[in-house]
Amino acid sequence: MFLKSHCFLLLSAVFMLSCSEKKSEQGTNALVNIIPYPNKVVVNNGQFKASELTFFLPDEIATLADIMPTIIKGISKAQSKDKASLQFVIDNAMADEAYKLDVNDKGVVITSKNAIGALYGFQSLRQLLPLDGSINIPFVSIDDKPRFPYRGMHLDVGRHFFDVAFIKKYIDLLSMYKINNFHWHLTEDQGWRIEIKKYPKLAQIAAFRPETLVGHYNDQPQKYDGKKYGGFYTQEEVKDIVKYAMDRNINVIPEIEMPGHAQAAVAAYPELGCTGKQVQVATKWGVFDDVFCPNEKTFQFLEDVLTEVMALFPSKYIHIGGDECPKTQWMTNPLCQSIIKKEGLKDEHGLQSYFIQRIEKFLNSKGRQIIGWDEILEGGLAPNATVMSWRGIEGGREAAKQKHNVIMTPTDYCYFDYYQSKSPKEPLAIGGFLPLQKVYSYDPIPSNMSKEDATYIIGTQANLWTEYLNAPEKVEYMVLPRMQAIAEVGWTNTENKSYDNFVKRLNHHFSLWKKMGYKFADKSKELVVKIKSGDGNGVFLELATNGSALPVKYSIDGALSPQSEMVKPNMKIEKSCTLMASTFEGNESQGADTIQFNMHKAAGKKITLVKQPSEKYSANGAGSLINGVSGARNKYGSEWLGFEGENLEALIDLGSLMPINEVKTRFFNGPGQWIYPPKSVSIFFSQDNKEFNEMPAFTVRSTDDTVVDFSVPTANTKTRYIRIKVENYGIIPAEAQGGGHPAWLMVDELFIN
Repeated sequence: MFLKSHCFLLLSAVFMLSCSEKKSEQGTNALVNIIPYPNKVVVNNGQFKASELTFFLPDEIATLADIMPTIIKGISKAQSKDKASLQFVIDNAMADEAYKLDVNDKGVVITSKNAIGALYGFQSLRQLLPLDGSINIPFVSIDDKPRFPYRGMHLDVGRHFFDVAFIKKYIDLLSMYKINNFHWHLTEDQGWRIEIKKYPKLAQIAAFRPETLVGHYNDQPQKYDGKKYGGFYTQEEVKDIVKYAMDRNINVIPEIEMPGHAQAAVAAYPELGCTGKQVQVATKWGVFDDVFCPNEKTFQFLEDVLTEVMALFPSKYIHIGGDECPKTQWMTNPLCQSIIKKEGLKDEHGLQSYFIQRIEKFLNSKGRQIIGWDEILEGGLAPNATVMSWRGIEGGREAAKQKHNVIMTPTDYCYFDYYQSKSPKEPLAIGGFLPLQKVYSYDPIPSNMSKEDATYIIGTQANLWTEYLNAPEKVEYMVLPRMQAIAEVGWTNTENKSYDNFVKRLNHHFSLWKKMGYKFADKSKELVVKIKSGDGNGVFLELATNGSALPVKYSIDGALSPQSEMVKPNMKIEKSCTLMASTFEGNESQGADTIQFNMHKAAGKKITLVKQPSEKYSANGAGSLINGVSGARNKYGSEWLGFEGENLEALIDLGSLMPINEVKTRFFNGPGQWIYPPKSVSIFFSQDNKEFNEMPAFTVRSTDDTVVDFSVPTANTKTRYIRIKVENYGIIPAEAQGGGHPAWLMVDELFIN
């Protein structure tokens, strides 16, 4: 009764203040630096000021007392409720993760149903505080709850191992931004990272590889460092981390990969594989044929492992992987083939489904649920499985239709091991291009999905694979600030999101991270380049910043300085040139970029495609193929057009008859990313767009280079129309990474000279 009365008095004070002071609705006041942005905010003039911040906790949430001083330094527990400047109030009618935060001249009130909402309100309060340590909190009234119940961040410790201190530091970031699930990827071909008492060789052998690949997977020849590498978490360390996360309202989901990505385990216990032969823990990245064999020893092993895992992790979810499992050994193994026949399975995909369903039945019997990557759809989905849709949105769409819960984590929006900038100074990454704005633009509910199916989308998650991240600061750089973008995607309702406002709020967090010692990527001052071409009217350039309001200046074939010209809107590029541009803060260049235009006879002409590129890799549309700008040799996410399992067929209209001496282009070659050069290229010429003369089809030569150059002399051929057909590689070989899946075709500029 006293709590309710106290709550009424404080809320009444806020109400009276709101009536007498000027109000500012959400999104208009720069003081509200909260990420993810609350779904209902009212800002009033004025600030609550105090010499210190003291708190009082109801018994129901008293466990927060030890955590709060680690979040806001200097905060202390008041001797009595009436002396606390920060009050916590329990309201059982609220949703589990909801909170209210009210600040007026009397102090601060956080209202919630439980400790979860109370901690979220406290994290929001922390973000409102100035960085100088003073207690000056803007008068606000916030009523907030998340859009999705599942908001996750992943970390792969199989490729590279990170110690307990860093895992806790990572968890602190998740808690600060209301991310409630930590997906801990614990086993891989390159290392098994969790102690299992019954199988000591996992820690002795599977946790260590003899050496590690140096440089990128696509580099030829591949080189190795010759140094033993590895590590694992003891069960006591795991318990410590799980408790640390639980105290911060974070559920830890362990991932034990199966049936693929198992070479480290097979190295320790060869009888778990299909050949029985001794193998070593993998030393390079990728997918390997030594997967778990579905024999009784394997199932006993996995049940024993999962029993120990369940004793350590209270999570209702256990992630069992299920992705990228080569079937090569299964195809020739007598036991595998006998199971397929005995169980009436269609093929090896059906055998994988049999494998997953057997594990699911075991976990269900212990009161747990499985999560798997979207490959677990192949061959039939396990009855109670939750699907993580990573190869796009279609896996999620299909699982939702089958009335299974779905966590959306597609590569093109949620893979933080992709490059976040086109700068040549970016640290080595796996490939791709995922800038901050694209992450922020993501909506986990696919378009045209029915309302009923949409109810099965329970949230979203970003993933960080660590093939090229061998140090904590590299992990931090790749996730900050993209983690904050995905946090807002998962929490904030679409109508309350604003990228411009998000970027403004980030400035406060950049300063906060710097103070806390995190390494982060501030790309807000970099340039966003958009080149319009392909409609027959020429090549036009648009330059803008990635979120800052700094002026953009440029020069063509000359030096760039603060005195250079301001960028013109919709600039037309008339000739080959080197264009330099940059944002300027005073006299300092902040986000420079250099664009090399190599104009040719097709540049800016009209182009049409029979099939459009994948939305993932569409650059600026078909015109990107004839805008005079080549893509980067190591990053296929900008300027390159990508076709998943599809051919490229383009028709270029030069506008008039003219002599053509050469057709050339480039194809990306990255088998580690499922990208292959085409089988062949065919070129056709026509003067009237009716009758076409075909040149013989050209086979694309095999090469170890990352980029395959292709050039055809055309002997002064007079033409107006050029049709180019590029034949996709097709299905990736079973023994290669992505075996059985359609290959990607990545095409660069089509130069017509």
